Amino acid sequence: MKQITIVTIAHDGVVADISIKLGEAGINIESLDAFAVRGWDIVQLTVDDYNHALQVLRDVGYDAITEDAVVINVKDQPGALAKVTRRLADAGVEMRSMRILHRKNGEALVAISMERTDAALRSIDDLLVDRGQ
Repeated sequence: MKQITIVTIAHDGVVADISIKLGEAGINIESLDAFAVRGWDIVQLTVDDYNHALQVLRDVGYDAITEDAVVINVKDQPGALAKVTRRLADAGVEMRSMRILHRKNGEALVAISMERTDAALRSIDDLLVDRGQ
């Protein structure tokens, strides 16, 4: 799974601007998380047309960073993510981001952006749904 991350100086309407530009280009947003941190806006999203979205965002002046994420399936219960992050830490894996994509029927799909080493993938191999591109 490919994700797009945008980091920009905080300003009102950043999510509106991004969603309008993508909508005008016919691009469907599949997931979106937005955060304001110390004067910066951080927006992470997945879309149905990754390459087109990346071009649209860059054309309107956003510095869009791209990365692959693996998708895992875990039980939707307290401590489940702790077990995953412990496995990755024990394998010496540096995580860049983790997002819960979907929760249903006691299970959760989680996207993790991390170092894509053999050791990292082996540490969570039994949980993988999608290794990304």
